Amino acid sequence: LLNMKKIVFDIETKNTFAQAGTRDPIGLDLSVVSIYEYANDRYTSYLEADLPKLWPILEAADLIIGFNSNYFDIPILNKYYPGDLTKIKSLDLLEEIKNSLGKRIGLDSVASATLGHSKSADGLAAVAWWAEGKVEEVIKYCEQDVRVTKEVYDYAVANKLLKYKSVTEVLSFPIDLSAYEKVEAKAINYTLPF
Repeated sequence: LLNMKKIVFDIETKNTFAQAGTRDPIGLDLSVVSIYEYANDRYTSYLEADLPKLWPILEAADLIIGFNSNYFDIPILNKYYPGDLTKIKSLDLLEEIKNSLGKRIGLDSVASATLGHSKSADGLAAVAWWAEGKVEEVIKYCEQDVRVTKEVYDYAVANKLLKYKSVTEVLSFPIDLSAYEKVEAKAINYTLPF
């Protein structure tokens, strides 16, 4: 499936739920979105002004992969997108983990147990860095999140399982993402005016 156009993505925000005064992700503002493209083995990041360059890449994707992305990343990105990103086939690793395991587990727990390394910081740090004008730090952090998400996804596809840390031990659980590894015909062009 080398020709399948898969993209792993993550976003960071300029503000927190507390600052926005809501628990709705739509109340948050985008600072950066980072992507990994399997087709060319490349990480790229986009600030708000760069988003028009991102849309055609997402629209050409057969699958977009994230972590908590159906709840968090896609609704926030959709505020900036002229079409509807929910029309693009997406895989939310957190939803698949919850379906398999019966509970939600953070990316850090899964990554450290499965891969032996974890995220470099957290989203709250990224919000603080943004406020301090440390844009490169935010981009570096977001790309690292994408890298960890990609490695967890690749591991799940290759091994049909993931691991997480319980209080006392590392446990594994089955996860089958093979249904996502099929290219579907697309009959839709998202932002072009015809």
